[in-house]
Amino acid sequence: MASQAQRVLTTVVPTASDSLLPRATTTASGLRYTLRQPGTGARPQAGDRVVVHYTGFLAADGHIFDTSVQQGGPLKVKAGRGVVIKGFDEALLLLPEGSRARVWIPAALAYGAKGRLDPDDETEKRYLIPPNSDLIFELEVLKVK
Repeated sequence: MASQAQRVLTTVVPTASDSLLPRATTTASGLRYTLRQPGTGARPQAGDRVVVHYTGFLAADGHIFDTSVQQGGPLKVKAGRGVVIKGFDEALLLLPEGSRARVWIPAALAYGAKGRLDPDDETEKRYLIPPNSDLIFELEVLKVK
């Protein structure tokens, strides 16, 4: 499975003008997603534990701001419980086990006007995610429990 997750990092870096965007499904909240590989397993319900590899990009320039691959393992999170940003939570509930998807998350479903400061910046002035940034995630749902 690690090789699949590493492929995420070798794809063309997505941006707001992504060629997959016109084929995306848009939800009522404004989240957009395109299945790159449909899953055949269970679809998560709120409260289910989901094991997912992810790579997060700034939509404006394709800069990678976070990835589970470099953290040494997939994220394990309870879906639909507000542990992660709203858009990520919503995406988890849409994707069955085995799915790979590209997800576009509008700023309102991400960090909004506050953005997210870089935790490694001792001055607390540098943003990891600037205010009002749309985000793009590559997700691979490995397991639903």
